[in-house]
Amino acid sequence: MLVAKHRASTQITDVKRTDKSVVLRSKAEQIQFIPISESAVRVICTKADTQKKEQELTQGDSIKRSNQMNSVQWELKEDSESISVILSNLTIRIDRQAASISYYKPNGELLLKERDKNSRTMEAFQSYRVVRAGKIEQVQTADGLKRFVKDAVREPDQTLYHTRMHFDWQQDEALYGLGQHEEGILNLRGHMVYLHQANRKIAIPLLMSSFGYGILMNTSGNMVFSDTENGSYMYTESDPKLDFYFINGDGMDGVVGGYRKLTGKASMLPRWAFGYLQSQERYETQEEICQVAAEYRRRGIGLDGIVLDWCSWEDDMWGQKSFDASRFPDPAGMIQTLHDEDVHFMISIWPNMDEKCENYKEMKEKGFLLPFSNIYDARNEQARKCYWEQVKRGLYRYGVDAWWCDSSEPFTPEWSHVERQEPASQYEEYKKTAGEFLGEAHTNDYALYHARAIYEGQRAEQKKDGSNKRVFNLTRSAWTGQQQYGTVMWSGDTSASWKTFRNQISAGLNFCASGLPYWTADIGAFFVKDGDSWYWDGKYDDTTNDPAYLELYTRWYQWCCFLPIFRGHGTDCRRELWKFDGEGGMFYQALLRMNALRYKLLPYIYSTAGKVWLYDSSMIRMLAFDFPKDQQALHISNQYLFGESLMVCPVTRPMYYQKNENGTKKILNPYCYRAVYLPEGCGWYNFWTNKYYEGGQWIEEEAPIEKIPLFVKEGSILPIAKPAQSVEEVVASNELTFFVYNGKDCSYEFYSDDGDGYEYENGSYKLETYKWNQREQKLIGPEGTFLKKENLRIIG
Repeated sequence: MLVAKHRASTQITDVKRTDKSVVLRSKAEQIQFIPISESAVRVICTKADTQKKEQELTQGDSIKRSNQMNSVQWELKEDSESISVILSNLTIRIDRQAASISYYKPNGELLLKERDKNSRTMEAFQSYRVVRAGKIEQVQTADGLKRFVKDAVREPDQTLYHTRMHFDWQQDEALYGLGQHEEGILNLRGHMVYLHQANRKIAIPLLMSSFGYGILMNTSGNMVFSDTENGSYMYTESDPKLDFYFINGDGMDGVVGGYRKLTGKASMLPRWAFGYLQSQERYETQEEICQVAAEYRRRGIGLDGIVLDWCSWEDDMWGQKSFDASRFPDPAGMIQTLHDEDVHFMISIWPNMDEKCENYKEMKEKGFLLPFSNIYDARNEQARKCYWEQVKRGLYRYGVDAWWCDSSEPFTPEWSHVERQEPASQYEEYKKTAGEFLGEAHTNDYALYHARAIYEGQRAEQKKDGSNKRVFNLTRSAWTGQQQYGTVMWSGDTSASWKTFRNQISAGLNFCASGLPYWTADIGAFFVKDGDSWYWDGKYDDTTNDPAYLELYTRWYQWCCFLPIFRGHGTDCRRELWKFDGEGGMFYQALLRMNALRYKLLPYIYSTAGKVWLYDSSMIRMLAFDFPKDQQALHISNQYLFGESLMVCPVTRPMYYQKNENGTKKILNPYCYRAVYLPEGCGWYNFWTNKYYEGGQWIEEEAPIEKIPLFVKEGSILPIAKPAQSVEEVVASNELTFFVYNGKDCSYEFYSDDGDGYEYENGSYKLETYKWNQREQKLIGPEGTFLKKENLRIIG
């Protein structure tokens, strides 16, 4: 008969306090609690048989701020049943018998508890590294040429652990974050989420609760979240220890603030980055680029940047950081021509390089490539410096303003298949592929180091030459702490359909609930036609000749007007606004209206971005940020706040043209309304009509093609600019009208700075307070001045 072998006991047998932490020991494990702030604690768990006595384990590279914190005051209390670590704004209670951990507010209100028994597990395994590749297979995809190691010879590398924490979530609790995912899910309760990088997927290991706390896993590898019939847990794939941070934020804003205190403040982008950026796959010559910019100016359409997608290099020189002289004979002259029109220039660069190009040869000679790969090793500091030197001598010296670091995963094995793989299969395949090149413990963090190469390189260069240009890096992947490096993430190469559009909204909301503030999407999707691969599955083969696509594009454009970065991009058809005309020009006119509104709102948008840096706030705010007690608001995936005052309600279904397998059909007597939920706790004004509504109700809001339903919170102040064609023109006019949405006393902090450079870090910015006196109906500006009537509009 088999004999049951009991697990090692989790009963706490030893409690020891040091200057910085408390260490608990049992036969099963050692648990170390390190208070980080009055609201946050770091927890490190190691197996008993691997403990190093009295040693505080080092933290991960991406979470590097905690050791710089001021000393934290905290208490240790014990009784017969539990041990408590008490901070001024967080209490951690550990059960003596089971060693399960619970987290409480100072008033004793429960935030989160682990399950009562076997709440954590750590399973050791031997990791391996590739020492010889039997064969390298190359696959050409729409995402570039991808390499795969076949028949690899491996040798043992290190002992790592699969770690798992089991939780008992509370009944009315909603969970968010963990990066950007395609499935259209907002509240993660009841779902399984696989955290790995992919073309259309960004993994960030921060989980956020509607109860106002967050869990940040200190890992660099793959991860799984589960709240299903398989259990409620967080699982990490390959770590030397179980290591995480618990943050009591007293709300979702506080969690974001706590995350950034640990991992770094979000740096400011240049002000022009918040204007409209025009891109497509692809502009091929400097003449074409200058002509497009000139046509925008001729038509009086707002434009602040134009983007050169892949293949700026000579033929067959993929990834070479230089201009093809036959198509770009005078790059400095091209960029100066754009600058003369207040248009900035962004260029696509890649981490992988063709073996024939000089950049590759230099990296290979210096030993700066990942093993068996044409991708540079971004975790190597000297390789990062070499990469920047290549960027500088081939591109930056001509006046390039911004970078598009494409394919920063940099592995997308899911794109080598004809059919889309199941989520679990994608996870396993990515883990294997990335693990072979990056090591099993670092499969998810490549993008962080790649972004660091650009940021540190450009800033170091500017210290030498005295130039004044903020880093602006549009990139496709991210990891913990990447907000420090001037990055904007976008949602990858999506395909055109109404379902994709709907799902993109929740993808962005969860991404921005993961601590990183800057995110955008390809307007109208990257792929429009139906190709021969699973990912090239747009629904509109006639592209801009199909009014059904024009309608979808217009609604997508309206939504993206209210994202931090506003950028048109894609393949299969031209993307300049005048290509989206249609019958009677109604789509084109709707696009122009949104383009103009973006520039009118620029003072509000840039001031909101300033508060992202100054206060660690968020530009995109799912309704749970501001209305955590409103149960309906917690589950709404197609509305959100843009900044502190504007509620955006995208139209996500066709109203004018219906597309099916038989073609496009015009909808007779279209019903141009969408249901809008007005959260409770405040009143709401219709932005277009100024009509007032009480909160806590659903309404049917008119939504013709020229309008996206848009509402303003009662007690808001919006600074609005005059119409303009560029951000510079907005600033030069210096004419603002302050719209006050009546109802109660309120105030607004208006942030401004030089718009470029880094003097804001040294205090070179202005923060002006405007106060609305409801009783006297007066807006009091800085230093107690009253605004003139011509600069004031009172709504309501």
